[in-house]
Amino acid sequence: MKGFETHLLHLQPSSNGFLPKRQSVNFNSPRSSPSMLKLFSYTASRAHHHPATRPGSLSVESPLLKALSHLTGLNRRSNSLGCRRVFFCSDNASDAAAAAEAEAKAAESDSDGSDSKSSSSAIVPTNPRPEDCLTVLALPVAHRPLFPGFYMPIYVKDPKVLAALQESRRRQAPYAGAFLLKDDPSTDSSSSTDVEKNINELKGKDLLKRLHEVGTLAQISSIQGDQVILVGHRRLRITEMVSEEPLTVKVDHLKDKPFDMDDDVIKATSFEVISTLRDVLKTSSLWRDHVQTYTQHIGEFTYPRLADFGAAICGANRHQAQEVLEELDVHKRLRLTLELMKKEREISKIQETIAKAIEEKISGEQRRYLLNEQLKAIKKELGVETDDKSALSDKFKERIDPNKEKIPPHVLQVIEEELTKLQLLEASSSEFNVTRNYLDWLTILPWGNYSDENFDVVRAQQILDEDHYGLSDVKERILEFIAVGRLRGTSQGKIICLSGPPGVGKTSIGRSIARALNRKFFRFSVGGLADVAEIKGHRRTYVGAMPGKMVQCLKSVGTANPLVLIDEIDKLGRGHAGDPASALLELLDPEQNANFLDHYLDVTIDLSKVLFVCTANVIDMIPNPLLDRMEVISIAGYITDEKVHIARDYLEKTARGDCGIKPEQVEVSDAALLSLIENYCREAGVRNLQKQIEKIYRKIALKLVREGVVPEEPAVAVDTEEAEIVTKLDVESTENPVVEEPKEEAQNEKTLVEKVMIDESNLADYVGKPVFHAEKIYEPTPVGVVMGLAWTSMGGSTLYIETTVVEDGEGKGCLNVTGQLGDVMKESAQIAHTVARKIMLEKEPENQFFANSKLHLHVPAGATPKDGPSAGCTMITSLLSLAMKKPVQKDLAMTGEVTLTGRILPIGGVKEKTIAARRSQVKTIIFPEANRRDFEELAENVKEGLDVHFVDDYRKIFELAFGYDKQQD
Repeated sequence: MKGFETHLLHLQPSSNGFLPKRQSVNFNSPRSSPSMLKLFSYTASRAHHHPATRPGSLSVESPLLKALSHLTGLNRRSNSLGCRRVFFCSDNASDAAAAAEAEAKAAESDSDGSDSKSSSSAIVPTNPRPEDCLTVLALPVAHRPLFPGFYMPIYVKDPKVLAALQESRRRQAPYAGAFLLKDDPSTDSSSSTDVEKNINELKGKDLLKRLHEVGTLAQISSIQGDQVILVGHRRLRITEMVSEEPLTVKVDHLKDKPFDMDDDVIKATSFEVISTLRDVLKTSSLWRDHVQTYTQHIGEFTYPRLADFGAAICGANRHQAQEVLEELDVHKRLRLTLELMKKEREISKIQETIAKAIEEKISGEQRRYLLNEQLKAIKKELGVETDDKSALSDKFKERIDPNKEKIPPHVLQVIEEELTKLQLLEASSSEFNVTRNYLDWLTILPWGNYSDENFDVVRAQQILDEDHYGLSDVKERILEFIAVGRLRGTSQGKIICLSGPPGVGKTSIGRSIARALNRKFFRFSVGGLADVAEIKGHRRTYVGAMPGKMVQCLKSVGTANPLVLIDEIDKLGRGHAGDPASALLELLDPEQNANFLDHYLDVTIDLSKVLFVCTANVIDMIPNPLLDRMEVISIAGYITDEKVHIARDYLEKTARGDCGIKPEQVEVSDAALLSLIENYCREAGVRNLQKQIEKIYRKIALKLVREGVVPEEPAVAVDTEEAEIVTKLDVESTENPVVEEPKEEAQNEKTLVEKVMIDESNLADYVGKPVFHAEKIYEPTPVGVVMGLAWTSMGGSTLYIETTVVEDGEGKGCLNVTGQLGDVMKESAQIAHTVARKIMLEKEPENQFFANSKLHLHVPAGATPKDGPSAGCTMITSLLSLAMKKPVQKDLAMTGEVTLTGRILPIGGVKEKTIAARRSQVKTIIFPEANRRDFEELAENVKEGLDVHFVDDYRKIFELAFGYDKQQD
């Protein structure tokens, strides 16, 4: 909450007597209400306004006044100041200050040509007297009630009410009733704007209902525009309404209930109020000023006035203050005031604690800052350390000086400008840190620093073969890249995308390519990436801004021509922060990445020398514009023979070394490896095979430890020590050289060299029961069943199509399909049914099987979703086999999409499907004619032993499947 300023009007001697003087006291307190208290004094000119004593009043020598005098450290100067009365006000701070100025000006103008007795009078003597006023204008007060002896400025917007007040002032009866406004039950709003708006809207009876019955008779001290300053005199109670506009009411003047001045309870309560006031004054200078002025200028100090004084100046809310105003029992009123002041004291203590804590914190920070500045100055004078900004500038210049001629001119210009800017900034400013971090990134990047590439094709071939078995397509492409670089004398960056199922070595081949080219390697994954800033960087204006991944890559590797592997590029996300796939277009476009712009650096970077290798499982998930910028190399997977070589030459050696097992301790047979691959690891990749081999060696390690086999080095050390002991015994006693240790030693050596054999018979003890069973579930294939070939993200797979008759009857021909098929396969089934009926009419016109049979076509493994167009020819063959009651040839599998005219369309995944056929011991495969080139590009070990036919019309498949044509394609 903002602080409020309270203006206190004191009296100072002048040539004309005592003139008001304003003193400003800053009051910053969260407990202060928006209505602060203002004080002004006046000089009484009539004796009946200032009686020397009143019932219940305290004389100059009374204990209460002495307590207040002791409290404020003042002595009364009644002989010099005369009888003066101080009035306080509770209202808005700025309004009260304006009212105080108006009163001061009015007092000065009234004092011209008169003596000092009325120089600063706030109340003008009137006739009739206040107690004679039984009918008054009712003025609503919004925030706090007006207490007797205090003043309050209010704003009157109603012209009729303002005119009535001015008329009363002219008739020497300047009195009105000030009544606190009740809360509006129809709204929860309590803002001052809403309250003032409600006051202006209320009229007549509606206004009367909203006013508290008990209020204060107030003298109209002055009227300036729509501002009216009221001075409280005594308590009133509304009895009835006289007129509605302006609201005029009849009132009764309320008097305090009689009380005993000598009552010990009242005395004790009053002194407790004074004691609480003393505690509060220790922490609040504003209250101290109030009491000082009050005790200097008040004519009398009664117990009721003490209660009103405490309630008026404390920070109580409007309802609590109104409760004090309505209380006529002096003792109860003192108790209510005491409760309010006790709360005020507790709040003052909390305020003091908070202020002290903040002051200590600020003092500590200032002290630390001064000490640091002194330490810097001392170090600078001694030459121990230079200024921070100078040290930073020297560090940045040292970075760029060795390669200054390689840095592009536009980058060098930006660096020099930022260095100049750094010297002009204060080290404590936030802009200094932003500039320092920016210079740190600009100067640490390897501008023009390239690693020396190795263009030795033979060496690159050896490295690639050492790390990976097979992958001839990838290796051939990398060797082509090296050969071109050797002929040109330099290499250019390329964008290669390796696609294939998981576990085929896409990520690891990237590291091998970097080693073969002698380039630095950096990998980052973009799977699930949904923020463009990860690629292009953040703007420097953001808090915690960072450059993108490519700038971080260059800083990490320290060269401008690394090999960057972007993993899982087919799994890019897209969110509210932009489309990362679109941001990668600039990065992976050879025509654009020579001037790649990072948002953080805001200078172009040359990435044309960077070799990008991307990996993906399914290239269909990559956006076409991004896919168009990459050279795609497919890695279909490994056949069984390749997996055996990989397991024997790579995976087994790695797993054995990781488990601390020596080659002579374990032997895994070829039959065990073959069974492991066929029955446990049929995936296209070798990741699961690696896990199973590691599992085997972990169990072997546990078995060796349980049998007490120890590593060779500790065993040799123990044997040597025992041999020395035996030798010593032989020297000392040659007559009885009986020692049994050599036999135990021989037994230990035998234990160390004993091998653990893993073969097909005990393989299940190490890896559990087989996971896969034979895919060839029919031997021989029955009528209505045909084996197809399918492609999955894990590689190729065989797929059976089964058809059976549900019901026969004239005109009941229809087809139902099951097996969790997608929409494309459902359409293929309908096309297959139509083509099968057409072929049946050609081959056997008298056969009405399809017209009179309700058929059911099913694709097993119903829990697995299936979709794709390549099962069309297999479905047709299954339907015709059932119609002719003739099975297809043994060990036959086929794939291809069929049109309504019987034409065979090309399909994808030729290598994966060929591998799946070999795994299921299929001898004859039928492919579309358009896929002949794809098959011929396969390795010889994949094609070996297969009888492959290429067809472009289903009628050829019909002849091959049912044995009508024995000629091999």
